[in-house]
Amino acid sequence: MPSNRFPIVELTNITTQFGTQVIHQNLNLSIQRGERLAIVGGSGTGKSVLLSEIALLKKPQAGSVALFGQNTQTITNPALIQLRKKMGIMFQQGALFTSLNLLENIMLPLREHQRLPESFLKELAMLKIKLVGLPANAATKLPQELSGGMLKRAAVARALALDPNLLLLDEPTAGLDPASASAFDEMLLELHATMDLTLILVTHDLDSLWQVSNQVAFLGDKQVLCKAPMAALTEHPHPAIKHYFANSRAAGAQMRGIEVKQAGVKQV
Repeated sequence: MPSNRFPIVELTNITTQFGTQVIHQNLNLSIQRGERLAIVGGSGTGKSVLLSEIALLKKPQAGSVALFGQNTQTITNPALIQLRKKMGIMFQQGALFTSLNLLENIMLPLREHQRLPESFLKELAMLKIKLVGLPANAATKLPQELSGGMLKRAAVARALALDPNLLLLDEPTAGLDPASASAFDEMLLELHATMDLTLILVTHDLDSLWQVSNQVAFLGDKQVLCKAPMAALTEHPHPAIKHYFANSRAAGAQMRGIEVKQAGVKQV
């Protein structure tokens, strides 16, 4: 059976625990290729922790994580390395090396995994910089010389260095002004459409939930309470979900999301 017929991510009976505190218990989540999934929930529900488990940066205490149809607990180390190359991760703070300029940051994973001439590696890195909408002169800038919005895009450029199939983003629009956040959301939609990506993002940005995601997984009671499009999720009867969206900010984001769709703005 071709691997693309499997869910791209399959979490089965995941239990996550820190000391005596249980964060997830028997959590299940299936993500199909091409989805734009947002993970949401109240504080302490383990959204970023779950993203780390999908990224294979943290191992759950129990349960299994399958990526691209392969159980990560039973495959060999070489196969695990190949799986990691299929994922790109954008960390909340960017996590770029401050002593390297942007071009050098993007070239790091390329040098590690691609046996290509240095000139070609530079061309590939420059392509990623342009792909996320940054000017060519950003290549020579250090991370601390970039604005907040540029730094977010730079982190995405590095996450895309190896042309991954799966892009994971932790609070991608946190700290951005509304205009920059909206432009970032549009960039994600364009990347999703042009690069055949599956997106998984943890976000508190209600506008991003409406504009970027086509599926939302709501965490609560140590499990995924519901996975559905935003329009259906906001009508869900569970008290935790109703409480999360029962405020003026959520209502405003919903109205803006509806207006965007009615205006015919490109949605994939």
